[in-house]
Amino acid sequence: MSEKHNLPAKLTDRGGRAVRKVVTKTRSGVRKVPGPSPNSATNLLVADIAMRTVMRLFRRSVEKGLLGARFDPAKAHEIVEGRTLGKTLLSAAAARVATGSVPGAMLVGGGILGKALLDRTVGRRRAIRKGDRALAEQAEKA
Repeated sequence: MSEKHNLPAKLTDRGGRAVRKVVTKTRSGVRKVPGPSPNSATNLLVADIAMRTVMRLFRRSVEKGLLGARFDPAKAHEIVEGRTLGKTLLSAAAARVATGSVPGAMLVGGGILGKALLDRTVGRRRAIRKGDRALAEQAEKA
């Protein structure tokens, strides 16, 4: 009867050993991969720039895809390119606050929910016209 009670512990120990073995092999393999520079700070900077570049390209393609559902691709491109520095900084700051903590995520999420509810109370057609006007102005700035 004691064998039945020890079986989960044995399975857990075996699983733990297997996970530790895989992690150890992975770490040793990663340590062998050289960066573009022997300086670790330079490698970190290069990785940061590469990640930010990829994220920016991904973000723009998603934005154009979302706008492409309502506008033609050329117009969607103009809208994305016409974004002001203030709007860009505001969205970056909101994203930083939202990802920084749970209260920040609740604050930003609450603000987005409030804006969506406000748009719904204004009326569907009026909200669509207002949004279209704002996007047209943004596209003209491109």
